Amino acid sequence: MSTTPPSVPPPIQPAPEPTGLTSNMAGGLAYITIIPAIIFLVVAPYNRDPFVRFHSWQSLILGVGWFVLRMILVFIPILGHLVAMILSIIILIVWLIAMLKAFQGQEWKIPIVGDLAKQQAAKGGI
Repeated sequence: MSTTPPSVPPPIQPAPEPTGLTSNMAGGLAYITIIPAIIFLVVAPYNRDPFVRFHSWQSLILGVGWFVLRMILVFIPILGHLVAMILSIIILIVWLIAMLKAFQGQEWKIPIVGDLAKQQAAKGGI
């Protein structure tokens, strides 16, 4: 009779620690306000991810640009307010599309803003 030693099962590996948000989730969340966009540009590992950097910069440029434009339009009586209302609707639609595209993992460039965001994302740093 040969006795073979009982086989020892391999040790159970612990589950890997979650590393945070996926790139597309962080990219989409960057559009919620400019605050997450700034956080993602400062906090590792998101500040090293080109996808997250692009969407953070695009959100930041869109938000600040719209704020500045809105402040200028306020000083134009009647027509300024009408233009601001129309542009608000357009900006809202563009903002929603950009956020959805980011959640889907796509790098959708907003005209003018997207090129600036791409340049800033490529530079590194904030």
